[in-house]
Amino acid sequence: MDWTVRLRDANQLGQYLRDGIIDRRHVFDGMGNMSDETSNRRPLKTRGWGIFQRFAAWLATTPVTPNMISASSVLFGVAAGVTLAATSVVDDDLARRILWGLSGVFIQCRLIANLLDGMVAIEGGKASAVGDLYNEVPDRISDSAIFIGAGFSLGGRIDLGLLAALVAVFVAYVRAMGASVGVGQVFAGPMAKPQRMALMTGVCLVCLVFPSSRWTIGDWPAIGFSGAALIAVIAGGVATSVRRLRLIGALMRERATEKVPGDV
Repeated sequence: MDWTVRLRDANQLGQYLRDGIIDRRHVFDGMGNMSDETSNRRPLKTRGWGIFQRFAAWLATTPVTPNMISASSVLFGVAAGVTLAATSVVDDDLARRILWGLSGVFIQCRLIANLLDGMVAIEGGKASAVGDLYNEVPDRISDSAIFIGAGFSLGGRIDLGLLAALVAVFVAYVRAMGASVGVGQVFAGPMAKPQRMALMTGVCLVCLVFPSSRWTIGDWPAIGFSGAALIAVIAGGVATSVRRLRLIGALMRERATEKVPGDV
């Protein structure tokens, strides 16, 4: 169903787009509809970086498909989870530093794969009928692998890792819910996927310097930077889910109060 959301003024429109609160397909303010071809895409500044544009353009000329790129993100996500978990197995700080470093690299490779699959599909003209499945399912597996791996890591906690994985899946579910009710995917933070992965990458970088740091909070078992990050992911994910639900509700009310062209 093709419809648009009317916004009260151009400032509100610009702010919603800049914040990634709504996707461009559902915006109208006398400016015309944005192309459906670019709808339902997470706003990413890196998509405009020349290095990724050139790499995506090159990939589009090869037999590599967007679905292959999406599937590769699972390999990177699982690799990140395994190397994170392995930090609690080895005894040598040098080995731990290597594992923390590899984890950060794998997390970033996962994000690059997430970026390139869409660029090759859309800008490269290689979109697939099942592309949405390859876009969503590998992401959920990768998120879960990374957070569960962080739960097993040195300084992590298994229960926190499992809960963080569950919260990440729910955050994505709420985002997709916006599309299912017809108001577009809602990418608002503060703990969306880019922020979650940035936080985990930051933990890996910090642990390159402090590979074995742990501390005790009250009667809790000792945790380290990874455990603290998992707590932040859980709390931020809950806040993100609430914010997205509120925004979806606001957009649904907006659509209900203003008869939208094409809505039936």
